[in-house]
Amino acid sequence: MSDRETKTDVILIGAGVMSATLGTLMKELVPEWEITVFEKLAKEGEESSNEWNNAGTGHAALCELNYTVEKSDGSIDINKAIKINEQFQVSMQFWSYLVNSRLIRNPQDFIMPLPHMSFVKGERNVTFLKKRFKALSNNPLFQGMEFSDEPEQLMEWIPLIMQDRASNEPIAATKIDSGTDINFGALTRMLFDHLESKNAVINHKHNVKDIKRTSDGLWELKVQNLDSGTVERHTAKFVFIGGGGGSLHLLQKSGIPEGKHIGGFPVSGIFMVCNNPDIIAQHHAKVYGKAKVGAPPMSIPHLDTRYIDNKKSLLFGPFAGFSPKFLKNGSIFDLVTSVNPNNVLTMLAAGVKEMSLTKYLIKQVMLSKEERMEELREFIPNAKREDWDFVVAGQRVQVIKDTEAGGKGTLQFGTEVITSADGSIAALLGASPGASTAVHVMLEVIKKCFPQYIEEWEPKIKEIIPSYGISLMKNPELLHEIHTSTAQTLGLIEKEPVFS
Repeated sequence: MSDRETKTDVILIGAGVMSATLGTLMKELVPEWEITVFEKLAKEGEESSNEWNNAGTGHAALCELNYTVEKSDGSIDINKAIKINEQFQVSMQFWSYLVNSRLIRNPQDFIMPLPHMSFVKGERNVTFLKKRFKALSNNPLFQGMEFSDEPEQLMEWIPLIMQDRASNEPIAATKIDSGTDINFGALTRMLFDHLESKNAVINHKHNVKDIKRTSDGLWELKVQNLDSGTVERHTAKFVFIGGGGGSLHLLQKSGIPEGKHIGGFPVSGIFMVCNNPDIIAQHHAKVYGKAKVGAPPMSIPHLDTRYIDNKKSLLFGPFAGFSPKFLKNGSIFDLVTSVNPNNVLTMLAAGVKEMSLTKYLIKQVMLSKEERMEELREFIPNAKREDWDFVVAGQRVQVIKDTEAGGKGTLQFGTEVITSADGSIAALLGASPGASTAVHVMLEVIKKCFPQYIEEWEPKIKEIIPSYGISLMKNPELLHEIHTSTAQTLGLIEKEPVFS
């Protein structure tokens, strides 16, 4: 091991969109602070942030039915949808600030306008969608949403889905044109290019092996250079663990009390990708369906137009799979080694509670291509096997922890940030809506970890995020102003792009 020790102000572990966002924010707030990044892979944005490892949806609760739950009295709870939409608006303002400040360029390389739609079948689901539409369309955050259960109108909106469809079953859809398709891989690479230009030190092919607190209150990391094999020591006042599924192990190694009684359950994803340009050309939207009864939120089927590498694509999925790895490039021992005396009871309790999830994953893994085609035909009735291939998406680690509401071993669906009491270390765990709400999540990290600076930094934060500390839902004029300006800056005027 090398005797050399390198000191810095901030260390970011993992070169994904979360670290990129936090690093960029920190450079705007305190440009003089030194930032060092460690990434195990040869490039940034290669795990969960990579464009092929996620759905590329700008999650604003415009089409995702799991964010609007029907309550026992039949009414629709839209609180989660409002929260996620407001958080996405924060991301849009941040990206607009970066473009206007010329810190990043060519927003069309990472964000495209694309209608977001919800599509349901069956009388009960149509009734639900109609109630959801009424609840959302009265809210300024969801202005412009349309509803239709008329086959002629639906044929206009989604011809590929309506073609050759049996007409005896009630169907309906909502449509809103302010949705987006986002290439989070491209965005991540842009942000790291910017960080490098601001003298942040980006270390690829460097694996953080251990992390511990020193007697003087700093954090010391043992980092292995994967090319040379040497191990170096790096210390920092603040550490952010943003290594996707790999964050849990490092959080455990940190030894902070807040990291105890937390486990993780890995779920992989598979998408079907259309290889027929004629079919791809017939669809232009992200269309989300309704999860089947008993299926977990991650199983919601959707048919997505995507823009990747300046090319229009069409994906359907996701189909869930199981691998004990916590990262796509992880180890088969990740799950086993994450279980320790502190979380074993939490994990065992989750195992008992989540038998239905286990059965669901087993069924998903066992699906044949023809069975997956049948799922696709729920969306595209005349889909043909030869027009579709498969791509394995990224690994997601669902957080398991003890909660007051759910009890011991409760599976969490969403994004979790764990911070130490003194704010010197933070770790990001969990999954969707993740990247879409990265700016809001990282501002929360800054608020929790640097409370002594917030008053000083607030004017700059408000310059970056004009709505900071304000509810846009309660301020429709500001919402309209921000929505108009961000759409203009980011080029979000709905039209089919033409690729050369």
